[in-house]
Amino acid sequence: MVNDVQHKTPRNPQLSSPFSFNSTTQRSLSSTPLKHQLRRIRVNSGVRLLLSIFFLNFVMSTAYGASRELLQGVPTVTTPRQEFYNKDLNTSILKFGCFRPKFCVPSGLCKRLNSRSTNSSRALSISSSSCDEKTEGLTYKDAGVDIDAGSELVRRIAKMAPGIGGFGGLYPLGDSYLVAGTDGVGTKLKLAFESGIHETIGIDLVAMSVNDIVTSGAKPLFFLDYFATSHLDIDLADKVIKGIVDGCQQSDCTLLGGETAEMPDFYAPGEYDLSGFAVGIVKKDSVIDGKNITVGDILIGLPSSGVHSNGFSLVRRVLERSGLSLNDQLPGGSVTLGKALMAPTVIYVKQVLDIVSKGGVKGIAHITGGGFTDNIPRVFPRGLGAAIYKDSWIVPPVFNWIQEAGKIDKAEMRRTFNMGIGMVLVIDKEAALRILGDGQGTNKMYCIGEVVSGDGVSYR
Repeated sequence: MVNDVQHKTPRNPQLSSPFSFNSTTQRSLSSTPLKHQLRRIRVNSGVRLLLSIFFLNFVMSTAYGASRELLQGVPTVTTPRQEFYNKDLNTSILKFGCFRPKFCVPSGLCKRLNSRSTNSSRALSISSSSCDEKTEGLTYKDAGVDIDAGSELVRRIAKMAPGIGGFGGLYPLGDSYLVAGTDGVGTKLKLAFESGIHETIGIDLVAMSVNDIVTSGAKPLFFLDYFATSHLDIDLADKVIKGIVDGCQQSDCTLLGGETAEMPDFYAPGEYDLSGFAVGIVKKDSVIDGKNITVGDILIGLPSSGVHSNGFSLVRRVLERSGLSLNDQLPGGSVTLGKALMAPTVIYVKQVLDIVSKGGVKGIAHITGGGFTDNIPRVFPRGLGAAIYKDSWIVPPVFNWIQEAGKIDKAEMRRTFNMGIGMVLVIDKEAALRILGDGQGTNKMYCIGEVVSGDGVSYR
């Protein structure tokens, strides 16, 4: 695409254009249109053609050897072409490989790297790759969360308290086990403060704990919460607690009690922190522990509502980099970024227990921090891994935006986010076919992979 040339008045009033040759020569690309200049150099002999080439080289070297101060005065537009055109002849009279300035023009200027003039039909184009600032992809560790360090801490704790490492802790009680779990909602709270959406954060809190304990096949019995703030805002706390009650109702458990801690000067004004604790029960002969998983078993995935409650330290970095606000439309979506990111975590308790009751379930993984990469292998015996069928489920638009805006590698996405699947059940092949054939009404599920020999998670 050919653009005209236009110049903005430079900051130095003695120069009529950034392309002026000197203070005494007032004839410049803006004061005398380039079209008229070129017409004075008729390309009718080899000598004059050679002179015009040297002339144009001089013009370009003057322009791009100019200081940052001069270039900042040039309104520019990026185009993919790298040629200097004579539209009258419809030919390229001079072709450049790629201009590389001695410095990188500020990104705002790089986006408009063509000069345009209403008096000229010449265009100057430079590939944006020659000076655009290269932005490296973000990682969860860049955002301040080191998954490897967290795994190492769990390994050390397991030495002091053998048996730790599952999604829930089992305590023997007669012919049953009490299964307990605790969690929070992480820095999703930061977006709650910014968006003012507090009514659903309590659902997240309940979900993170009850979804963990149901992986053992346990039915949640009761839930306790911890709400801490510097100054108690009763109306705000009321919204949060109502969400917790809603979450307990969805998981068919009782809100048994909790703690409200008012700690002056400990939290920023208007902010608070949450923790949740859930206890459930399962018969000892009905515990789901993954020990019987074998090659060929099927992986059934239950869809998520979005990001759920993990990875928000990285999400907030992406949001900052994107330049968008929570009130802006989610690219590729039908809601705002705020609504998409604050969508409450799905509570899978009733759906999972219903599937378990049909038999054949050997292992269950709650896909939280660590994504498929770290969570699915937690339920496998040694020597077994997961082969995931790519494109076997619908990935919510919010993940596409996160990956593109943050320039995040696929492997990093898969190890940080649930990518649209919040719970994975490992089921015997025959039982899986029966369950998938029966359907789940409004509850969707996907056949997303199978168990294979080897370790880790691979994609097919």
